[in-house]
Amino acid sequence: MNREELIQEAFKAMKNSYAPYSKYHVGAAILTKDGKVFLGTNIENASLGATNCAERSAVFSAYSNGYTKDTIEALAIVSDGGRVCAPCGICRQVLSELIYGDTPIYLSNGKQSVDMSINKLLPMQFGVEDVVR
Repeated sequence: MNREELIQEAFKAMKNSYAPYSKYHVGAAILTKDGKVFLGTNIENASLGATNCAERSAVFSAYSNGYTKDTIEALAIVSDGGRVCAPCGICRQVLSELIYGDTPIYLSNGKQSVDMSINKLLPMQFGVEDVVR
């Protein structure tokens, strides 16, 4: 699967977004090295803190199915916003531990696309080596 196909998978996931509060719809798709795709979308909640972002939904789904950072090939994150979406701070922190720093991350809003990695999105990451001695 190429970059554009993975982005289209993320747009398919975005159709399942539950965003009655923000009206901001996000979809994500994780491609594994064996060709499987795991989708995620943002699911909001009135308490806001219980909301889950699309990229976390996708990566948690991949891990729940036995995949790890060793098997993740790429991640696409898309939105219907006016500019290219980028992961929130919590998602950047989660991704910094659950995917490799140089794993391609494709960001798109359907009009523009940007290629990133977690190393570019979150320099000087706080990780396991900071808490395990």
